[in-house]
This record gives sequence, C-alpha cells and structure tokens, in this order.
Amino acid sequence: MELDLHQLDLRYEALRKRSPRLERQLVASLAEVGQVLPIVVVEVEHRHFVVIDGYKRVRALRRLARDRVQATVWAVQEVEALLLERLMRCAGEDALEQGWLLAELQERFTLSCDELARRFDKSKSWVSRRLALVKELPPEIQAQVRAGELAAPAAMKHLVPLARANAKAATALVLAMAPLKPTTRQVGQLCDGWRAGTSRTRELIVATPQHFLRAQEEQQRELKAAEKSQLRQLLDDLGALSGISRRAQRRLEQGLLQRLLPGEPEEVTRVSAQARADAEKLFTRFDQESGHAR
Repeated sequence: MELDLHQLDLRYEALRKRSPRLERQLVASLAEVGQVLPIVVVEVEHRHFVVIDGYKRVRALRRLARDRVQATVWAVQEVEALLLERLMRCAGEDALEQGWLLAELQERFTLSCDELARRFDKSKSWVSRRLALVKELPPEIQAQVRAGELAAPAAMKHLVPLARANAKAATALVLAMAPLKPTTRQVGQLCDGWRAGTSRTRELIVATPQHFLRAQEEQQRELKAAEKSQLRQLLDDLGALSGISRRAQRRLEQGLLQRLLPGEPEEVTRVSAQARADAEKLFTRFDQESGHAR
C-alpha cells in the first residue's frame, strides 16, 4: 500500500546506525529508478503506522521532497514485528545495535532479561552483556556511532574500556576526534596514547588529536626506515662473509698451506677453528629464527 510520510512514526530510528555513503547511493537510486522495496510498518492506530524497517528509504524520500512511500503492513503486534525483523537481519548486526534493541524492548515493553533471552534464543548472560554495553558507553559516543561518524567496532574495542575507567575522558576524546572520521586503528592509537600519557599529553591529545596521529604516523615511518636499515646491514654482513669465504678458499686452492713456515700452520688452524665456530653459531641462529618468523 502507499502511505503519506506524515502517517509514519519513526520511534525506532535511533536503533539503527547510519552510513552517509550508503544513504547518498540510495538517494541517487531512488531518484533514477524510484522505490523498489517497500518499507515495513505495523498499524498502531487508525491510519497511523510505526516503521519497523526502511528508515534509510524514508530519509532518502524526504531528501528528494517526496511525500509518499510504498509500504508493507505486517498484521502482528509491534513487539513481535520488531523481533521478527531482527531475526531476518541478525547477520548484519553488531553487539551495539543488538544492545539498543534489547534496551528498547526492556524499557518500552517491560520485557525481563529472561524473556529477552528466550525471545532471542540466547543466554541470559548474552542479553546482560549487550545491555551493559549500552549502559557503559556514554550517549554522546553512541550518537556518533548512530550517525555513522564512528565505527561500532572501534567503539566496542577501544572506547568501552576507556569509558569504564573514565566516561568523561572517553566522551571528550570522541567529540575531539569525530571531525577527523578516524579509522578503527586511529581510534585505538588515540585511546592507547591517552591511557599511557601524562596529564599534559592527554590534554594535547584531546585538544589536537590530528597532531598526535600525525606524530604516530611519522614514528611508524621512522621505525620502518630503521628496520630497513638494519636489514641492509645484515645483507651487507652476509655478503661480506660470503666474499671473504670465497677469497680464503682460493688461497687454499693455490696451495698456500704447503708454503707456510714452521709454526704458522698451528696459527692458521687456531684461527680457522674460531672462524668455523663463529660461522656455525651464526647459521644455527639463522635456522632458529627462520623457523619462528613471527
């Protein structure tokens, strides 16, 4: 059926992350070929519908100044529709999105942890961990994830531990880094730098996170250059060892030992034994290191 946009209730829009790139693509597709897939709604009052799935399509239609949308109405209760839609798309969810839905179901429909675990076919601890994730992460950080400014994996891996220790610092750091559109690796660098830094370092990271990231990149380049330099030195040493060995072998092939004066063969034997021991130690170490390349 076709509905007016003003008939829609978008109460669950905040349960989904946004991706500016995907939404731009959707706007272009709708402008070119129109709406292909209907949104999913349930009727909660006469001619008043709650959107269950299709929030990106609704936003895209509004950006195109459209006032009508194709919709499929599910003849089920609102809570059942939410659970059914979640089961249909669970492969694309992360723990934070799951936590948002669980918290919404718990608050709006007063479902207990036991009931949520049964409905999601999960353990009670699974439910508790995701609810805790939502409670531990400050709202300002969650807002950045919802807006697509911050990757959910970065928030869960790096910012949740920081928020547990210092929620105020985690929030300040996220608000400072948000304009940079940091990658998960960069978020990790900033969080690690904040935890390991002095109070002055922490102030500088929050004030100018881009300068800290630039310094980190420069340090990584220097480390790589140093590693390359050490590799070059090792290759030069092995090359020199090879050249000396070939030169000594030529002298032996020319009968040098037969022309030595009394007492000199013993000196050659002593130095040769030391050279053999050093070479064997070198190549034994090389074999050990080659067997454990990581």
